[in-house]
Amino acid sequence: MSLISHRRSVFRGAVMERFWSVIPFALGGAGVLLLYQLLQRVRQRAHIQDAVVVITGASSGLGKECARVFHAAGARLILCGRDRTRLQQLVQELGEAADGKRKTYSPSTVTFDLSDTATVASAAEEILQCHGHVDILINNAGISYRGTVLTTHVDVHKEVMGINYFGPLALTQAILPSMVQRRSGHVVVISSVQGKIAVPFRSAYAASKHATQAFFDCLRAEVAELGVTVTVISPGYIRTNLSLNAVTADGSRYGVQDRTTAEGRDPREVAEAVLRAVGGKKPDVLLAGLLPTLAVYIRTLCPALFFRLMASRARKERRPKED
Repeated sequence: MSLISHRRSVFRGAVMERFWSVIPFALGGAGVLLLYQLLQRVRQRAHIQDAVVVITGASSGLGKECARVFHAAGARLILCGRDRTRLQQLVQELGEAADGKRKTYSPSTVTFDLSDTATVASAAEEILQCHGHVDILINNAGISYRGTVLTTHVDVHKEVMGINYFGPLALTQAILPSMVQRRSGHVVVISSVQGKIAVPFRSAYAASKHATQAFFDCLRAEVAELGVTVTVISPGYIRTNLSLNAVTADGSRYGVQDRTTAEGRDPREVAEAVLRAVGGKKPDVLLAGLLPTLAVYIRTLCPALFFRLMASRARKERRPKED
């Protein structure tokens, strides 16, 4: 028994010696990781602090929350939207929320309708006149859609494409030459997970977001050597009024808060994730839950399975409509 006890004691001693020998390496690794994260945060803050940041669709939803987090981070904001009164109210809210811990700026506002591409060029000139340049352009404004392909008028598809695709395209092309001239700039677009996968009864919306993804992927490659960064951010469902304001097959307002939207992520949480992605100059970011993220991979790796799943989803969603 004494020999066995001795062997156990020797074994425990060897294990403890190995354990304590590993501790310095583990602590060192943790220290390096913390230092890296600290440097990343410092770099991200430097990218945002004092930067001229344009946000479209800033008067509500995710755009409004982005305005709050970027303002708190020290950006010089130019808030864009169709409703001048709501933009001015947001400017007042941001001024009242300033705590003095970080240098902040009173935002500027530019009112225009992004869907009217004929006015985008003049709006871009007004934007550039605010500070003489734009460091970060965040294309956030958008509209959603609910309907079947069979019953949706082509004008509805054009309306959704006009706001979600042609509007950001036109504004980006109007701002981009000034960025290229300075060899400095960051173009951001808030797309959607539906820019990567197609969901039934969302054809116009999914098509506009697929087009958005493709355009800004092309842009990223073309301006990579011109000093301009491009970021595409694809969120999943967010608790906003997006579904309430969605258009239907005949162009009327949907007016329903979908369960998936009501159970979506907090817009403030998403806005903070956008801030980190922009600060880190990440090229492509998927901000979705487990199932949507899994669906993206299934669509890529096993499309036949994805198509069966979407057909099943369509049957389930259509049944209540037809009963």
